Amino acid sequence: MTLVICTVAFAFVLLQSAVLAKVTLKLGHIRAEDHPTHKAALYFKKLVEESSGGNIEVKVYPNSQLGGPKEMFSQLQIGALEMVYGGINTFAWIKGGEAFEITAIPFLYKSYEDMKRVLTSDVFKPITEKAEKDTKIKVLNINGDTPPRGLTTKDRPVWEAADFKGLKIRTAASPTVMGAMKKLGALPQQVPFSELYMALKTGVVDAQENGSIVVKTNSLYEVQRYYMKTDYIRDIETFYVSMQTWDKLSEVDKKILSEASEKAGDYETKLTQEEIESSMDFLATKMRIIIPNNKSIRLALEGVFEPMFEGVKWPKGLLQKVRDMQK
Repeated sequence: MTLVICTVAFAFVLLQSAVLAKVTLKLGHIRAEDHPTHKAALYFKKLVEESSGGNIEVKVYPNSQLGGPKEMFSQLQIGALEMVYGGINTFAWIKGGEAFEITAIPFLYKSYEDMKRVLTSDVFKPITEKAEKDTKIKVLNINGDTPPRGLTTKDRPVWEAADFKGLKIRTAASPTVMGAMKKLGALPQQVPFSELYMALKTGVVDAQENGSIVVKTNSLYEVQRYYMKTDYIRDIETFYVSMQTWDKLSEVDKKILSEASEKAGDYETKLTQEEIESSMDFLATKMRIIIPNNKSIRLALEGVFEPMFEGVKWPKGLLQKVRDMQK
């Protein structure tokens, strides 16, 4: 009888130790400490630690302390890093995640809500599952608005697709962006961001494509007259987890992370949209705000991206499915 009691007591101690075993998760991101992403990451930390009763500790590393997106993804793949909070666009930068290049197609998504609805739909479910298997990275939650890119010009506004013709525009060095601008008749130029203000002031380029927050904080409104609210490239901050880490977590812990990521992503969205609204209010006192006909631009770009990426980056027919989901 004594032996049975001791055995039961020992089993209880082992079970209690297992339950109380502390889990530490390092979470990295590339944003500054005053950015909504970092504030959302800290909120995620708070929610997880509270919900787990302190059993799960989250250590947040902002400002690329653990490397850029590709470096952090590599760490996730080998289990050297547990979590990343970063754009879904960047998932396309690593082998196995190429299909997510479709998230960076210019003028494709009408709004943050539309983009999120597409990426969390049944259409995208097999794409995400395959990417998780191929990359060994769990896509925990696609949630958290980021500032979309707009367009500014100095001498003439852009109302529709035809107005891009002949526009010398500084763009990101991206094949999708370059291809889109060339198709629209613009003349895309590569200028380092540190030189952009002077390039706009001296007429090296006529236009540029950053969002309202960047235009405000870098005083680009001083050398540009029009702000076109194209919101033409969007991204969504995404919680990624190393599959090695995910597979070791209990179902209770997985639920805690999932629920916290949803609330934290919603918090980021709120903060981001407040910043966008504030920056647009400011720019309205400095520039003329234009709401262009994005539909005409989308129509002008149909057929541009299929030869480059269809059946190569993503499955054939996926781009049209995404377009159809937003009609």
